[in-house]
Amino acid sequence: MSHGSGGRLSHELIEKIFVHHFANDFLRAQTDSATFETAEGQMAFTTDSYVVDPIFFSGGNIGKLAVCGTVNDLAVSGAEPLYLSCGFIVEEGLPLADLEKIVESMAAEAVAAGVSIITGDTKVVNRGKCDKLFINTAGVGRLSADRRHIGYGNTIAPGDQIIVSGSMGDHGIAILAAREDLSFRSQAISDCASLNGLIATLLDRPADIRFMRDATRGGLATVLCELAERHETGIRISEEKIPVKELVKGACEVFGFDPLYLANEGKVVLVVAAEAASDVLQKLRAHPLGADAAIIGSVTTNHPGKVLMNTAVGGTRLLDMLAGEMLPRIC
Repeated sequence: MSHGSGGRLSHELIEKIFVHHFANDFLRAQTDSATFETAEGQMAFTTDSYVVDPIFFSGGNIGKLAVCGTVNDLAVSGAEPLYLSCGFIVEEGLPLADLEKIVESMAAEAVAAGVSIITGDTKVVNRGKCDKLFINTAGVGRLSADRRHIGYGNTIAPGDQIIVSGSMGDHGIAILAAREDLSFRSQAISDCASLNGLIATLLDRPADIRFMRDATRGGLATVLCELAERHETGIRISEEKIPVKELVKGACEVFGFDPLYLANEGKVVLVVAAEAASDVLQKLRAHPLGADAAIIGSVTTNHPGKVLMNTAVGGTRLLDMLAGEMLPRIC
């Protein structure tokens, strides 16, 4: 199960088996979306599978999650999402009413995100051979040449600012609450949302956006660690500047979780040129999905390949990728 966490073991699995045997330049880049040239220009292509348990949760369901996740993988690569495919693996016995509710939510989210679901596949397996419903989605989008660097992060420079578009860990705690039938003083709601509309407001000066990634499995800490290791640069962040809702903090204290490693399904992590950071932050906060955006740190020449965090109690903490499986099947 730890190999599916999005953390250290996931990266090792990808490197040692998939990248090793498939071996091509597109895959070696390990971006959220592969980017390639066509006769019509640059395109982005991505795919993802969804096995979330339970399939319905506060703020969404497996269908909405599938559309949002694929749209977001394209959007954080700087692309304009256009078309999706969807494949359904359905367990015998799943109520048709549940399936229709999920498909309806996918259709509604696709309309909201401005994409079309244009092809797909359906398979049914025997009872007990699948957990209700698994969904695979793939997506393609249009990518202008001046945005191609965003998914790779190859223009990151010391002094660049680290920004998150909102509070961390909302999706992870919403899934925990739904799975364990937990009651909190206020309801835990997933942040599941398509981010392409929000991201589009930031791309009038694409050179200022050095890198984007949605912090899903493995959370914020894993995104930053992967970035630091891949580009041999240092990153320093401040714990006090990272937005985390009180409900999420409380749940983490009770269950021993760390919000920096919890999944999000509607938050983007950005690396932005220092001189543009205030403007980007203002644009984020002007959008409903970015109201709680914050600058949380910066890129530095110190401690290359490592992420350090100034803690709330005045110390310094070394962050690493997620090790093990903190909360399985969250997407």
